[in-house]
Amino acid sequence: MRPEPLTAVALPLLWSNRVLPALDLDIRGRTAANTAFAAAYTVAFRGTPNWLSQRGARAGAIAAGLVLSGYAAALAIPATRRHLAGLDDRGPAVHTVEWTALHIPGGTVLTEELIYRSTLTPLLERTAGRLGTSLGALVFGLSHIQPARAAADPIAATVALTTGAGLLFDRLRRHTGSATAPALLHLALNAGGALAPRLARRPGVPAPSLPRPSV
Repeated sequence: MRPEPLTAVALPLLWSNRVLPALDLDIRGRTAANTAFAAAYTVAFRGTPNWLSQRGARAGAIAAGLVLSGYAAALAIPATRRHLAGLDDRGPAVHTVEWTALHIPGGTVLTEELIYRSTLTPLLERTAGRLGTSLGALVFGLSHIQPARAAADPIAATVALTTGAGLLFDRLRRHTGSATAPALLHLALNAGGALAPRLARRPGVPAPSLPRPSV
C-alpha cells in the first residue's frame, strides 16, 4: 500500500485511541478538537462529503425515520420501555439538549462521517477496490477501542458492532454518492440511543403512539 493510504489509516486510529484521550478534555473540548481534526483530515486527504446531495438527503431521511420509528415502538411497549429505563445513564455532564443537539451531531456524527465515509473509505476504495470498503469499516471499528475501554464496554463486541455499522454507512454512501445519507442514519441511531433511556425514565412523558396500519 502506498504511503498516503497508510497515513490516512494510521492518523484516525492514533487520534481516537491515543491522542484525544491523552488530552483529557471535557465534552466541549472533545467536540471542538474532534471537529478541528476531522476538518483538517478531510482537507489533507481531499475528502468529498457532497453534503448537498438530494438523493443522499432522501435516503438518509428514510433510514433515519425507520430508526426513530423503532425507538418510538420500544418506548410504546411496556416491556422494552422498562428495559430502556433500567439502562445506565452514561451521558456527559451537560444538559440533554446540548448533548443531542451539539455534541452528538458535531463531535461524533459530523467528524466520523468526514473522516471515514467522506475521506478514508473512498481513498481506500481507489487503492484497493471493494476490499477498501471493508478496510475502511474495520478502521472505523478499531477507532472505538479506547472509547470502549473507557466506558468499560466489551472491546471485541464494540469493534465488531461498529465495523458492521461502518459497512452499512458505506453502503449508503456508495448508493447515494454522498455522506449525507449515512450521517442522518448515524445521527438517528446515536441521538435516539441517547434520548430513549432518558425518556423511558421520565414518568411524565407518555409513551409515543404508533401509527395505525392502513387497511
